[in-house]
Amino acid sequence: MHILVDLYNPAYGNYELDLYRQIRIETYGEDFGQTSWVTTEESNEIPKLLKLTSDSAVLEVGCGSGGYAVHLAASVGCRIQGLDINPLGIKNARNLAREQKLEALAQFEECDLSTPWPVQDTQFDAVFANDVLCHIPGRLHVLEEMFRVLRPGGRMLFSDALLIGGMVSHEEIATRSAIGYYVFSPPGENERLIAAAGFHLLSASDTSQAAAGIAERWHKARSERREDLIQAEGEDGFAGLQRFLSCVQTLTSQRRLLRRVYLAEKNR
Repeated sequence: MHILVDLYNPAYGNYELDLYRQIRIETYGEDFGQTSWVTTEESNEIPKLLKLTSDSAVLEVGCGSGGYAVHLAASVGCRIQGLDINPLGIKNARNLAREQKLEALAQFEECDLSTPWPVQDTQFDAVFANDVLCHIPGRLHVLEEMFRVLRPGGRMLFSDALLIGGMVSHEEIATRSAIGYYVFSPPGENERLIAAAGFHLLSASDTSQAAAGIAERWHKARSERREDLIQAEGEDGFAGLQRFLSCVQTLTSQRRLLRRVYLAEKNR
């Protein structure tokens, strides 16, 4: 039986609790409020890959709790807009921007990303999505929206941790997709869709081993705080997320599911 597990509401709703902050620090080494498979090293590379400057206008697709977007606004000085479907994530993102007095640079809006986006054409110099596209129906639509909102010469980056790399059982598929809607991609499909949307692909980097490491550290950090997390999430919620993280670590370390980061450019 496919049992749904709530990852995002506890993560966003309990963002400011020290319990969750310490888990993020032990998992990633730095706290951006993450619930992704992005290492700190990858986070540091994203502004360089997208060629961000203080003059850049940036869109984050699926900004979650907003920690990374606010970090970019503070560290780069760019203007950034974040879109996400989760109201708790957007509420937290706005609070973070207000607390750091960055409301003029970092703005956030609740949005169903499977529908047309509330964004004008050619509004941004860069757009990115960290482990988000697998949750959104209609990937070509999402990539076409990314293309539409970018200015000519703008760069797009996204990661996909659900590339089929080997044989996966139906039980593993159910556990891996327990936290919500998921799309699993065959090899080469992202490249095909990137081109179909009008982009020129610059690179596709395999980060599967790093993602497996995140899952392993996240599982361990949570295991060490079992009793406190059961109080926050309930016993079933805690156990479900632990099964999910263990499954991610197994499938990714064995390369039966792969994670890749795609960087592309709008040439026209």
